[in-house]
Amino acid sequence: MKFLVYFLFQLIGFAAFSQSTAVSTPKGTLFIIGGGTRSEQLLKNMLALSKLKPTDHVVVLPMSSAEPDSSFYYFERDLKPLCSNTIAYLNFTNKGVTDKRWLDSVRNARLIFITGGDQNRFMKVVLHTPLHTAIMQAYQAGATIAGTSAGAAVMSKKMITGQEHSGDSVITGSFKKIHYDMVELKEGLGLVDKAIVDQHFVARSRYNRLLSVLAENPTLTCFGIDEGTALVIKGTKLTVTGSSQVIRLTTAAQKNTAPRKNKLVHLSNIRLDIFTQGDQFLMR
Repeated sequence: MKFLVYFLFQLIGFAAFSQSTAVSTPKGTLFIIGGGTRSEQLLKNMLALSKLKPTDHVVVLPMSSAEPDSSFYYFERDLKPLCSNTIAYLNFTNKGVTDKRWLDSVRNARLIFITGGDQNRFMKVVLHTPLHTAIMQAYQAGATIAGTSAGAAVMSKKMITGQEHSGDSVITGSFKKIHYDMVELKEGLGLVDKAIVDQHFVARSRYNRLLSVLAENPTLTCFGIDEGTALVIKGTKLTVTGSSQVIRLTTAAQKNTAPRKNKLVHLSNIRLDIFTQGDQFLMR
């Protein structure tokens, strides 16, 4: 009987948290880096937004990387000269996502950094687990959630996997066309639910990919963040910081248009905006 009461209490508590996260504005900040070299000034801007106190700690989640130790090493090397806070290396596995001590570290972190690598690898460990919940709780409570490259892609609810549909196969594609059903999307963390994030954008000329995504998701804003640059999201306010640009793609269309021959995209009233260091605007 006591176990049943405890179980119901936990279930009600989880439901209440889920409902509150759906309707409340998070107190935290997203610092979404498009990959490439992280300048000292970019890291300083990230730390300034995090407002770390001496007793606060930083958590690094390296599960995207094929070499998580190296990813952590280089991030710690760059960050240590700029802050004296503890930097925790938490390389979760599928079996370790229920570790209470590690989950508490994530939940109570003031800054969480998600490394680059493969966004699919990261989400296979995190999606719909207690770790996923802990990241959301930290963001709701006021933490800064930062990520670079793959760590940027996972921020949105609809996540670009980096793979291209080609007939019946899925490949790591060059995206030489603007087609429907070409870009594979999967579920991301959902820290951003009104936009889709792409990275390395200008450096790798990923316009075809993002235009294809926009055509199938016309009510969402599509952001292409270039290397060495971050899109900062605080509530509905967005700010660009870094050495390059953020591209914003939107359309007046409110629903998908039917694909024409060979799945060619046809879409009108597309707006393209280019933002640089210091530019501010509101989420659509």
